[in-house]
Amino acid sequence: MISISVNNLSKTYTVPEREAGLSAAIKSLVHRKTRDVKAVDEISFTVEGGEIVGFLGPNGAGKTTSLKMMSGLLYPTAGEVEVLGYTPSRRERDFLSRITLVMGQRNQLIWDIPVIDSLERNRAVYRISRPEYKSTLDELVELLDIGELLTKPVRNLSLGERMKCEIAVALLHKPSVLFLDEPTIGLDVTMQRRIREFISDYNRKYGATILLTSHYMADVEALCKRVVIIHQGHILFDGDLADLVTRFSPHKTIVVELETENADLTSYGEVVESDGNRYSLRVPKSETPQITAKLLGDQPVIDLTVEDPPIEEVIEQVFSGSLEPES
Repeated sequence: MISISVNNLSKTYTVPEREAGLSAAIKSLVHRKTRDVKAVDEISFTVEGGEIVGFLGPNGAGKTTSLKMMSGLLYPTAGEVEVLGYTPSRRERDFLSRITLVMGQRNQLIWDIPVIDSLERNRAVYRISRPEYKSTLDELVELLDIGELLTKPVRNLSLGERMKCEIAVALLHKPSVLFLDEPTIGLDVTMQRRIREFISDYNRKYGATILLTSHYMADVEALCKRVVIIHQGHILFDGDLADLVTRFSPHKTIVVELETENADLTSYGEVVESDGNRYSLRVPKSETPQITAKLLGDQPVIDLTVEDPPIEEVIEQVFSGSLEPES
């Protein structure tokens, strides 16, 4: 069953333009210049129920704008989007009670009151029974280790503390679809891992559909089998995370350990790292078998492994436009 369906979805903003200076400011009062900026340009994809999908892209690619349209915060300029059979922009109560949106850079907690009051407010908004509220809250408090934070005003929390509380208030009503925009921002490595484990457990326990954006590739690798990459408003890739490296990376890394040190291996490929008798070579993917065979035949090899480049490196190069998909 499809939980999220996006068909030729677009969002265009009209933004004012003027030159610097007082004269230009006065002229703009009478003759205002504008230009259209396409934040999202005819993207299409579907997400099956229970999937965890990474929604990746550089800053300004259109990720957050897309999530806002899918959650009903923004009205699309063109195209269609359906979530759980609902049109998000209609903001129907049944729809809103089944989704949640966690944004690392935005607050849904009330700034000047204790965290527990925001949780109580959401209990009333979503009409959660008192026994269910207590059971869910106890679970979230234990997982996120926020017991001591509940009585503090939100303004007194650090970014990491606030993010943990944001996740708690967002999941209080046990939504079926989670839009997570940088959910681990500001958290230490240990808490990032605990949040990832919780998201994975939540997905298994409730069959929730999750669309995740993150600049921490550890989040994506741990949770997402499939990724959708958006760049300059367009979808650049949609498929398995493992296939991303296969499709976009033009090289592999050969890590070789020799019996001798200070060997000159530049004739085999680019030496990217050397430590004693251990060397890392970057070689063209198409030439990897021949170079591997040549190393084994020419050099006193103790150990040799062939590795794909790190996911972070591939995605960074895709974003920069230095890599093109292979046929």
